[in-house]
Amino acid sequence: MKCFLPLWLLAVSAANPGAADNQRPNVLLICVDDLKPLLGTYGDRTIKTPHIDRLAARGTRFDRAYCNQAICAVSRNALMTGLRPTTVGIYDLSTNFRVATPDAVTVAQYFQRHGWRTESLGKVMHRGHGNHEDAASWSVPHFVPKAATYVTEAALAIKQSGVANQTGPAAAKGEPGDTGYRPAVANGPSIEIADAPDNAYPDGLVAEEAIRRLQAAKARPTEPLFLAVGFIKPHLPFSAPRKYWDLYNRAAFELAPVQTAPEGAPSYSPASWGELRAYADIPREGPLSPDQQRELIHGYHAATSYMDAQVGKVLDELDRLDLSDHTIIVLWGDHGWHLGDHGQWCKHSNFEEATRIPLLVIDPRQGRPGSSSAALVESVDLYPTLAELAGLPAPVVSQTLDGRSFAAVVRNPAAPTKEAIFHVYPRTRPGDGFVLGRAVRTARHRLVEWKKPGAAPATADLELYDYRVDPLERKNLATEQPAVVARLRALLASEPEAKPQIKGSTPQPKKKNAKG
Repeated sequence: MKCFLPLWLLAVSAANPGAADNQRPNVLLICVDDLKPLLGTYGDRTIKTPHIDRLAARGTRFDRAYCNQAICAVSRNALMTGLRPTTVGIYDLSTNFRVATPDAVTVAQYFQRHGWRTESLGKVMHRGHGNHEDAASWSVPHFVPKAATYVTEAALAIKQSGVANQTGPAAAKGEPGDTGYRPAVANGPSIEIADAPDNAYPDGLVAEEAIRRLQAAKARPTEPLFLAVGFIKPHLPFSAPRKYWDLYNRAAFELAPVQTAPEGAPSYSPASWGELRAYADIPREGPLSPDQQRELIHGYHAATSYMDAQVGKVLDELDRLDLSDHTIIVLWGDHGWHLGDHGQWCKHSNFEEATRIPLLVIDPRQGRPGSSSAALVESVDLYPTLAELAGLPAPVVSQTLDGRSFAAVVRNPAAPTKEAIFHVYPRTRPGDGFVLGRAVRTARHRLVEWKKPGAAPATADLELYDYRVDPLERKNLATEQPAVVARLRALLASEPEAKPQIKGSTPQPKKKNAKG
């Protein structure tokens, strides 16, 4: 009796001869909001992240991974579409990516077209500020956890009162692309220490739902699952159960050693951290006191440890169900976060602390457990990488992907990869209005070119940092190293010119996905 393989399996075998078996792998994509590489696996000795650390031991840690713009919505657009913001022409929170690319096929849609069941929990695409999840990407309605931001009476009273404990005039409007973060209205306190269980907050509910989805997937062995699990913490406010705060001694935290802008940087290059100033206990202008800084650093650590515990619950269930051996796992942070460096907080900049992200890729069928790579990768690269690891053909979709697969690095961490990655952030330049800071990052340098889209190169302000000699970005070297500037500007010029911010109304999601 002859046995014929289905066509999709023939394609998988041809595209991915190194796969350990013929079973289509599940994909578990863990998206974490505002998570910088402040993790034990990245060498930090203070943070308590045992579950992410043990996940890293299963696969490859990428030490030079970067987002394409340090803001939630745009970074997630890049992840899901494989397109850089300069290609799409969206740099803000509120404009949905389908305004610019209505026929784009997301990575989830691509897997769906090849037979995967696609599901989304928590924060995957950006929701809020007029934006929403993408119904077309998911086989079933997106899951929204029903939990409050604050759970203590004291925090809720502050938020409900709408009265900020602040003095001084309202802060500036903030950065373009920072839409929705305005300090004139109080959000409530920036931290909350709660005597509450993990599932009092959204991330606890997301972990519980992820466990249920994995259990359901176990009962459908012939239908592979693409499960995107989005955790909010450590995004502000730093709300977490008390036990995670108790992991740390606040007095032991060290403050950022450099709390001034880089010497010679354009005046508009640093962020004004309007997102943080929107909270009731944060001054509307001026720096934070050392005590305030330590409180926020403590809060970031506590919120990260809380999120790490939720990741651990999901991984434990994956193991218990015997799904780990044929599940590709990715843990991805949407961007970094300033913790007082350059006198900045939050993200919204082109500096290293805002743009460098944690990235772990685990493929038990063909990866190398416990490996690390210095390969330069960016968020747009995950789309083609996941397709290749899963044995799918190189994506041929409505949009031409900006990303390049780094699946070869997952198999061999020493494999060569790209020379540079690209990211961007918009600003308002005094007297000139909207400009874009297009950046190119190589293994050693970062160059930022600030100008209007399409404007002559001579109109640009430039920033250059050499991370071999100045890892803390103390000085802009653009005027001192013209040869390096010329070489990096040539790399920028090899990419298409950035599109201006697109204008248009955001399409509404289909009714079935309007609620979770």
